[in-house]
Amino acid sequence: MAEQTNATEERRPDPNEKLVKVFDSEQESEAMVVKALLDSAGIESDLASASLLQDAFPSMGGMIILVREEDAARARALIAESRQSAAAEAVSQADDDETQG
Repeated sequence: MAEQTNATEERRPDPNEKLVKVFDSEQESEAMVVKALLDSAGIESDLASASLLQDAFPSMGGMIILVREEDAARARALIAESRQSAAAEAVSQADDDETQG
């Protein structure tokens, strides 16, 4: 039987690895969009109801996204870039609406 190499072996979850919060939202749909963004970039994430995690993150409601600690900086950068793109698109759309109206 041939052994799998590390390159083809799927990474197994480590129950002791540290997860960090990179995003929270009151809107489940917004959190799902961000999770899809991270998934498409190859960053594994967990979407959880913040009400289930009151011990870890007190006084939070809505949804949170957790990623591995080593992926947190990249995940936050992708989220920030996505928000900037969305804001620029909204401004452009508003300018177009003013020009046409």
